[in-house]
Amino acid sequence: MMTVISAIVSDLIDKFAVTASERDKEGGTAKEQRDLIRRSDLLGLITPKELGGYGQDWLNVLAIIKQIAQVDSSLAHLFGYHFLCLATVDLYGTERQFAYYAQQTAERNLFWGNAFNPLDQRVTATKTQSGWEINGVKSFCSGASDSDLLLISAQKRDEEGVLFAIIPTKRTGILVENDWDSFGQRQTDSGSVQFEHVEVLAQEVLVANPTHTISLKSTIRTHIAQSILNHVLLGTAEGAFQAAKEYTKNFTRPWLTANVQDASEDPYYVYHYGEFFVKLQAAIALSNIANDHLQATWNDRQQLTIKQRSECSIAVATAKVQIVKTALDITNGMFELMGARATSAKYNFDRYWRNVRTHTLHDPIDYKIRDIGQFALNGKYPEISPYS
Repeated sequence: MMTVISAIVSDLIDKFAVTASERDKEGGTAKEQRDLIRRSDLLGLITPKELGGYGQDWLNVLAIIKQIAQVDSSLAHLFGYHFLCLATVDLYGTERQFAYYAQQTAERNLFWGNAFNPLDQRVTATKTQSGWEINGVKSFCSGASDSDLLLISAQKRDEEGVLFAIIPTKRTGILVENDWDSFGQRQTDSGSVQFEHVEVLAQEVLVANPTHTISLKSTIRTHIAQSILNHVLLGTAEGAFQAAKEYTKNFTRPWLTANVQDASEDPYYVYHYGEFFVKLQAAIALSNIANDHLQATWNDRQQLTIKQRSECSIAVATAKVQIVKTALDITNGMFELMGARATSAKYNFDRYWRNVRTHTLHDPIDYKIRDIGQFALNGKYPEISPYS
């Protein structure tokens, strides 16, 4: 099975790589590439085999996200968030709901988008006879453009709590704005979505818990989201490292006082590539440890303990700190190892830094280090939040 999946992924990556730089400059929706993903059948990766999918675990899904990020971090982001949205049905909904949506996703190659941002509470939900009506605007809706289904959250107006639901993206009253104008991750369509008198049917609401409270199980979503972005960043760093290495070996000139024939023999270049390599290996190792924690936590999600949940949080945060620092160091420092000509717009090498810098601003690692420090020194677990 993995041989088949690996061949499909390799073919997609080869196609994405050809246009990745130009598409980054253009921005907008990567419609053609999203359709290639649809036709690949990979959108059913986590759908159980008995429901028509591949039944893959998070270790394999995260590895594929990282591979895609090596050539196109925007598509890797969208690909990963698709599975985050589908997994949310498992974590917040009923077994019947997950079985239905997972099977539909695999059979119809449905691409999920999100309007779930928990920090943006401008969308409200009002109870109706048939379900709910939602109104308002949600920001940072990655993947909403060209999606088939939207995972949404809204503040309930007449009672406490938050409404979580899945609705078709083309439902009347939904307007996906093309207003994403960040200098990085330009093809993630992470702009805003407007909702005007949008109907949400009762069966579309995710309610596995009759008390309407958030269960410990549902908080695993944070770890999945963090792990997906970790692999987007790590893959981007690996892609930048490879791009810089190829340029240095083929185009960079040694410094005039280095007294060597090739840039690949310049002692300072050699030193810095060694330094980057060590940082990457550390990031990969910590990522592997975090992934094992995530998979174990997912496997035990029905009987999850606060201890297991917290240790997973620390492992994912520890990996993130190393990954973020490594990705920023490589995507910035690579230019010192390539030279002034590498700044030419035709190469667009700055896209690696722009993409990493954009991602890392959404979740500052200062607070990750604070949580890790409290755990290391005082044995305190991180506060449960959408980021920890």
